[in-house]
Amino acid sequence: MRRPLALVTAVLFALSPAVPATAEPVDPEGGTGGPDYPRGSEGPEGSEVAFEFQDERIAESSGLAPSLRHEGVWWTHNDSGDFAPEVYAVNEEGETVATIALNVELRDWEAITVGPGPAGEPTVFVGDIGDNFGGSWPNVRVYHFTEPEVLADTTVDPAVLTFTYEDGGRDAEGMMIDPRDGRLYVVSKEFAGSVYTVPENLDPDGENVLSRVDSAPLFATDAAFSPDGSRYAIRTYWGVTLYDATNGVPGASVGSFDLPETEQGESVAFTPDGTALMAGTEGPGAEVWRVPLEGEQLPDSAAGAAGAESPAEAAGGGGPDEDTGDGGPDEEETSNGAAPLIVGGVAVAVVLIGGIVLLVRRA
Repeated sequence: MRRPLALVTAVLFALSPAVPATAEPVDPEGGTGGPDYPRGSEGPEGSEVAFEFQDERIAESSGLAPSLRHEGVWWTHNDSGDFAPEVYAVNEEGETVATIALNVELRDWEAITVGPGPAGEPTVFVGDIGDNFGGSWPNVRVYHFTEPEVLADTTVDPAVLTFTYEDGGRDAEGMMIDPRDGRLYVVSKEFAGSVYTVPENLDPDGENVLSRVDSAPLFATDAAFSPDGSRYAIRTYWGVTLYDATNGVPGASVGSFDLPETEQGESVAFTPDGTALMAGTEGPGAEVWRVPLEGEQLPDSAAGAAGAESPAEAAGGGGPDEDTGDGGPDEEETSNGAAPLIVGGVAVAVVLIGGIVLLVRRA
């Protein structure tokens, strides 16, 4: 969703290279463009455009989710604006194969996911969770309907779940459902974003309170679980972070990397086999990228099927006994020499963020 705040985001993005990184330095010439590669707007090696939306009605795709009933089909929808309250089933060529009209208001639709419904059947969930006024809506809503067994144009009266935040209103664009237990999570889009979860028992007629369970990356625009639930992804305008959800949410980060440069990165989803992410953007005829995963970032089911390498092997390194460099005092000297740069970088970051916050408040 475009807004004055996006300008501030661009400023932060442009200035961020001035802040020294605390991670190990990467040789730009020897880098692979894979996971943990520094910001370069090219995405991991092997990233490619999977398809482009062919339907002119899909002008601001803001969410993306694979069908659980129809192979090669993806669900998407438009953002807020002068759009009909519709979701679209799109094939692998980007062609719309079905349009589902919802008899509800399109206030600020920001996310879509397909997961187990109340009775366990495949269900499409549409998140009316955006808030361009900084959390001024009294509540947010998630619409859901059973995924049709036959793809055809139709109109439905979806069920409605209503939510409020335990710590006050939020603007959010990320929503995901754990396929293992059907638990729904919402990710706010803020400087200090958060991951929220729904109550264990949902009230279909009343308001349900969203409880904060973890922090989230800066300006998160979407989120998704892997098909087996062992990983989840949270994306921003420019990149994505993967988490190990073996023991639930919150999960430990297993790395982050840039996504291919797009007009305005909005959506993310795992492919049905879990070996890659699909990353979409707004705009007429927008591209949807397929971004391969590797190493620890692969879901358990995909890693087992592929016989994935260990994290060290995936990164190009050897085992613990392999000679990886000179070591000794030289490495310690390098580490100590970086300390002043790190401290200076933190100071610069504090000043930048403080100034940006002031600009946002004035705006």
